[in-house]
Amino acid sequence: MTLKVLAMAGLILIQGPSFGVAGEPSADVAKARAAVAGLGESLKQQLMAAMGAGGPVAGIEVCRTAAPALSQAAGEGVGLTVRRTALKVRNPDNAPDDFERRVLEDFAVKIAAGTPPGSLEHSEIVTRDGARSLRFMKPVMMTEKPCAVCHGDALADDVRAKISTLYPADQATGFNPGDLRGAFSVVQPLD
Repeated sequence: MTLKVLAMAGLILIQGPSFGVAGEPSADVAKARAAVAGLGESLKQQLMAAMGAGGPVAGIEVCRTAAPALSQAAGEGVGLTVRRTALKVRNPDNAPDDFERRVLEDFAVKIAAGTPPGSLEHSEIVTRDGARSLRFMKPVMMTEKPCAVCHGDALADDVRAKISTLYPADQATGFNPGDLRGAFSVVQPLD
């Protein structure tokens, strides 16, 4: 997980057919963007507090227990489903659906081509089983601190042991600072 991209939330590139009048983002996109920013800030605060009090192993617990509740809270009351996903997940519950996989792969191509990650986001209106939804995603980038201690190459023994215990099929290590770690993903029913 990274927090670096949250500081760059002011630079935005919208893709897809979710523009309102005169090319401005629709209120739905703005609502999704705000939910993602709120989730990122809440998660950052809890993660930093836990790591300050109990080190990286305590941070793992925040990501395991608090992050799902914070994600749910980010969408409550505004009609959104908010979650985290990645191409290489730690928690199998965060595996991407087909839409998320496509967008994550697109983010990776654009970042590799030199697009600043903070300028990326994707919004699109999709129809599934006759129901329309706004889908919105914002990349999450790997940072040196605090992300590398749990998602980098050189994990401490206690961190590696905790991850192995909680997530025996973990895929979310070996990242370098600046790598695409994953994305925040939002769904808003429109019908």
